[in-house]
Formats: sequence, structure tokens, C-alpha cells
Amino acid sequence: MKRALVTAAVLALAVTGCGGKQQTDSAAPGGPQSCEAGEGRITIATGNSGGVYYVLGGGLAQLISGNTKLRATAAETGASVQNIQQLVAGNYDVAFSLADTAADAVNGRGSFDGKPQKVQALARIYPNSTQVLVRADAGITSVADLKGKRISTGSPKSGTEVIANRLLQAAGLKDTDVQAQRLDLAKTADGMKAGTLDGLVWSGGLPTAQITDITTALKDKVKFLDVTPLLPKLKEVNPVYDQAVIPAKTYAQPSDVPTVVVPNLLLVREDFPAGNACAITKLIFDKQAELAKVHPAAKEITKQLAPQTDPVPLHPGAKQALG
Repeated sequence: MKRALVTAAVLALAVTGCGGKQQTDSAAPGGPQSCEAGEGRITIATGNSGGVYYVLGGGLAQLISGNTKLRATAAETGASVQNIQQLVAGNYDVAFSLADTAADAVNGRGSFDGKPQKVQALARIYPNSTQVLVRADAGITSVADLKGKRISTGSPKSGTEVIANRLLQAAGLKDTDVQAQRLDLAKTADGMKAGTLDGLVWSGGLPTAQITDITTALKDKVKFLDVTPLLPKLKEVNPVYDQAVIPAKTYAQPSDVPTVVVPNLLLVREDFPAGNACAITKLIFDKQAELAKVHPAAKEITKQLAPQTDPVPLHPGAKQALG
């Protein structure tokens, strides 16, 4: 899924081919107490091209390249699970991830069964909203009604796929009870508009461009499901899940839709240079207004919530920046 690099020109979202392993070396900064980034190149693992990770990852790369000695690029990926696996493997230096997937990683659960991953967090950032969108004529009024339906559960090894499977289990269904289509968001949008899918599960910031595309094209032929009745069972799996709403104005819907949200984290390996970690974390908050111009989800990033990354440990450099 590592198909493209988002260049620093994020507002144009120029993309270049990435072929091969990413550069991960960066010069050590000026000492463990320094909050100055060293020289070198870093890569940021984001997500599907239609998602918020991809857009904000490009914006973050632009900020890093424009305000430090580091030169950053952002890569399109399958998102959370894949990002963590390839972060640990050394293919990337910084990675976006859903907090529930990151918790699985450090505890060696779920997709990381028996293999705790040595990752740390730079910050808790904006929350992802669970967006379950179905065709209005498909006879679906709850997650349990997805049984037997053609449902996009997200890219393989994505945080969306993790949440989709947990929603199904919370509703008393098995993964095999739905005709699961493991599609990226662009192909999901195409399938919804073509009528080859009955619905989709997506975990992303608000608004997500491809979801806007679907709702704009299909209007009242699609509707969002309220998945909050499943929240108690989801909390049994991971207490990080919480309740919020998708405001009606987000996708021009008739009313707000209650939904389940989960925070996002920015992750690095535990050996990531402290000066780089401090400088990047500080930059996110010093230049938050610029990130918000790239995507409005960045408005929900707060310094107050940033250190709340448990059970994922906060990187020492990030602690310094947030202290």
C-alpha cells in the first residue's frame, strides 16, 4: 500500500513515486536536552489518499521541512496497523495511528498478538469518528443488519478494519457474516456510487473528502447509522472509545448522527532522537493554525489532551515539548 510520497507542497498535494525503503537516518540533535531538530530526512506514514491522515501528514511534512533542518516527506499507506509494523521495521520515522490500534501494539494484542511493539507517542491529536454509511434501499438500520451485505471494511491492516471487525463482533456477528470488501477509501467511494457496495465503515476525521464525495453524489440514497448502542461492548475491549456526534452540516445530512470516536496518536520508535521529537511536537502546537488551514480536523488538536496517550508511553522529547 506504500504507493506515493506526499511532497511538502501539501496544498497542491503533489505526489511522487516512493519505490523502495524510506530514508530513516537523521543526524543526532544537539544533545538529550535540546529541543532543536538535527539534520537529515524523515518519512511520515499516513493513510489512504482520500483520508485526513494523508492530508495532515502532508501538512506536517511541509511544516517540518519549512521550520527545521529536517526534510520530511509523507507516504500514502494502508494506515494504522501497517503504519506501526513498518515504523518498527524502520521504513518510516513517524506514523499516524488510531489509539486503539496503538494500544494493541504496545500490549501485543490483536494484530500484534504476542509481539509488543516498541513504539512511543509524540502526542494525542484529533479524534476519528466512526462513520458507517449505507445505501438507504439496503434494508439496514443497525450494524446487526449488515449481515449478508456487501460492506467495505477498509484497507487491509488499517485502523478502520480493526474498528469494523470490533463493531461486527459487538453486534453479535462474525467477520464472515458480511460480504467484507477490504477496500481503500477511493475504491470504496467508487463502489458506493456504482451500487456494488451496500455500505461502508470508515474511521476518520471530519470531514473526510471521499465521504463528502459519496454523500454529495448520492444525497438521500445513503444514510449514516447510529453505532452508539454498541459503545458499552466496545469499551470492554478498549476504554479509549467514546461518544460524540457527526454534525449534520459536515455532510449536509438532515440531523446530527451519534457515533463512536477514538483519538489518534502520532507515533515514533523509542530510539527516535529526543531533539527531533521535541522539535516536531512543539511545532505541531506552535503552528497549529497552519495545520488547520490544511484540514479543519487539526482544530481539535489540544495541548491539554496531547499527553494523554496511555497505554502508549510518551516519548521523552515530546514530554519536554509539552511540559
